[in-house]
Amino acid sequence: MTPLQRRSLLLAPLGAAAVGGTAFWMLLDRMSQGTYDPHSLPSMLIGKKLPDFSLPGDPPSPGFSSTDVVAGKQPALVNFFASWCIPCVQEAPVLMQLKRRGLPVWGIAYKDKTPDTDAFLKEHGNPYIRTASDKPGTVAINFGLYGVPETYLVDGTGIVRWRWAGGLSDDVVSNYLNPLLQRLA
Repeated sequence: MTPLQRRSLLLAPLGAAAVGGTAFWMLLDRMSQGTYDPHSLPSMLIGKKLPDFSLPGDPPSPGFSSTDVVAGKQPALVNFFASWCIPCVQEAPVLMQLKRRGLPVWGIAYKDKTPDTDAFLKEHGNPYIRTASDKPGTVAINFGLYGVPETYLVDGTGIVRWRWAGGLSDDVVSNYLNPLLQRLA
């Protein structure tokens, strides 16, 4: 090994520490400016057509398809949820408020058992126009789902305008969803 190679090898950890330190400083700077959002996971669907899907329902719900979501020609939410999901329980009252406001909310039960889904909706309320079941998770893959709950805002023409990974809260609705709905109105 040449002396230059040895020096490069010795300086490599210093370079890695410098890169890490710069990234950490940038993160702290964004946090101090209020521009850091830990929920802003990138989604390839934003600005694109809602993926085509058709999912069965569990009786009495007939299920629904992507065509049903856009048939109303108004903004709508598609919400992936599951009975075993704690944040889904926490966001249930927020979804009920959105339903009372008249915003259509379509529910997709992700990898859930029918009796468990039914019990969840009876206990926490059913904010959905219709529910569908994605037991194998194939539709979730087309959405790029990170986990449940996850919510997508679709405009009246069928274009996905927003995605929220995690449970919806009053703050999320007032700071993110409401401004988008006002622009789409």
